[in-house]
Amino acid sequence: MKQFAALIQQLELTNKTNAKIEAMVQYFTTAPDKDKLWLISLFTGKRPKRPVKTTLMKEWCLEITNLPEWLFLESYSAVGDLGETLSLLLPPPTQQSNKTLSEVMQDLKVLKNFSDEEKKTYMLKAWDSFETHQRFLINKLIGGSFRVGVSKKLLVNALSKYSGVESNQLMHSIIGNWTVDDITFDDLIEGKHINYDNSKPYPFCLAYALDKPANELGNVQNWQIEYKWDGIRGQLIKRDNAVFIWSRGEELVTKQFPELVEAVQDLPNSFVLDGEILAMKDANVLQFNDLQKRLNRKNVSKALMAEVPVNFRIYDILEWNGTDIRSEALVIRQKHINAILISENQSAISQSYGLKVNSWEDVTALREEARSQNSEGLMLKLKQSPYHTGRIKGDWWKWKVDPLSIDAVLIYAQKGSGRRSAYYTDYTFAVRDGDKLVTVAKAYSGLTNEEIKEVSKFVTKNATEKFGPVRTVKPELVFEIAFEGIALSNRHKSGVALRFPRIARWRKDKLVSEIDDMDSVKLLIAANL
Repeated sequence: MKQFAALIQQLELTNKTNAKIEAMVQYFTTAPDKDKLWLISLFTGKRPKRPVKTTLMKEWCLEITNLPEWLFLESYSAVGDLGETLSLLLPPPTQQSNKTLSEVMQDLKVLKNFSDEEKKTYMLKAWDSFETHQRFLINKLIGGSFRVGVSKKLLVNALSKYSGVESNQLMHSIIGNWTVDDITFDDLIEGKHINYDNSKPYPFCLAYALDKPANELGNVQNWQIEYKWDGIRGQLIKRDNAVFIWSRGEELVTKQFPELVEAVQDLPNSFVLDGEILAMKDANVLQFNDLQKRLNRKNVSKALMAEVPVNFRIYDILEWNGTDIRSEALVIRQKHINAILISENQSAISQSYGLKVNSWEDVTALREEARSQNSEGLMLKLKQSPYHTGRIKGDWWKWKVDPLSIDAVLIYAQKGSGRRSAYYTDYTFAVRDGDKLVTVAKAYSGLTNEEIKEVSKFVTKNATEKFGPVRTVKPELVFEIAFEGIALSNRHKSGVALRFPRIARWRKDKLVSEIDDMDSVKLLIAANL
């Protein structure tokens, strides 16, 4: 457990990707195999159910420390995390435990069947046997709120560096069906429980942002012009009657989209398609906000599938009946797509067709109205281009629409993490709604280091309330917030959701009375329908 706690501390103290990878590689090099399995399990969300109610943990802590409840609550408010508050308030341990991570996790698996009194006995002994940070982790694991700032992709990159196994194979392996009790670490890394050859994706071909006037690209007829869709870029793979869906982020997301699997399961051909997973109903592309309802779900109900149907919009085909065709010209590759687009699959699969244009002026006009199609802009693809690995400048370009923007006022701030932990860098902004302010966006980027320091000084001097690590501040600082799209949303207090909000600039020239109101914000939705 000491080794696991030390790793978590290292991961928390840096925001550098390579440093995080090195820390995990060191752990995989020295930790027992069972501990390595548990780390992978915890980092990928395979956690045991919470064995102890947090209300009981709080009650036991008050009993041990003899603190009045108001002081506990004040401490909790200042720290902002129950597990950390408990670990800080409890007295120093009088014993030392050498239990490994796997031994602790095995304890937690059986702890859920204990009586409350037996759970208390276990917890008190654990608190008296571990140092503060180890105790903190145990509290998080027992309370069911363990989270770590490591993505599956980062974990896979560390495992790949440690083992030499290809990262996509490792991603398929750790996402597959396994438990700590039914597999060894070596078998998991080697993928003994999967058939990777069937699911293996290709590297994605990526585009550069257009950095010159479009008419400098030459004859417009040499280019395929498509809408740039705002969904999840992915590869839909069918080999040996097995279907797999990979996201561009190297996540295996097959189970999240069962209708796509069903659409191609019985087709006679095998293939690898590159495309975009979109929320789509009645032939209309929905907002990304709708698609979010479908993401990261272990089980997708029929009701949700009916509420938010998805469509795989095909951009390209990379493999046909076992043959890699990426070296062929785009126009040649796409001829194979017609064999896949049979009528009964039209609701789940479609093609991103080239748009009809006669001039670059036509292309410019299409870009200007792209947002009305719920598109981010245009893709410009050379018709004779092969399917490259990664970004190769010149063959594929993305020409996005200009961002939307509003003026909003800062009302909440929170300190960052790592190197930014001394400054308030996480901001919440509001616009006017009648005579009150309503939150409309959160943003974490866009200010210079000097501006961050200036805002932090303002927050320190002008904080009016605190909710854990969050500070309410006087609504005086106005900022221009840029974003890619906007949609109505029942999940947000304001009733709208902004896509990729970020700070465009600090509007020191504007007063709070000049910020946007909800009516003007919602007009942006109507203007882009």
